[in-house]
Amino acid sequence: MPRSRPNLPRRWRRWRGDAARIVSVAGSILIAIARGWQIGPSRILPPSCRYQPTCSAYAIDAVSRYGAGKGGLLAIRRLLRCHPWGGSGYDPIP
Repeated sequence: MPRSRPNLPRRWRRWRGDAARIVSVAGSILIAIARGWQIGPSRILPPSCRYQPTCSAYAIDAVSRYGAGKGGLLAIRRLLRCHPWGGSGYDPIP
């Protein structure tokens, strides 16, 4: 049986696979900032990512999953942990 889709305007829906993710305006702005980082400075600078997935991919997934408030806080927390004396390795979104 197919899953029901929310009755929202098409511009408010973001589709990833078959699950609908609703992203607010603030969430869309945060995602645009992270995408801008991926497209711009991240391609010019040498790779220096300590975590997998990268901080920008983590931020995009966190905001898509939890919204601008909690997702934004998770992304900020991740950025604060990203320093030479911090950890490294696989760090999934909780």
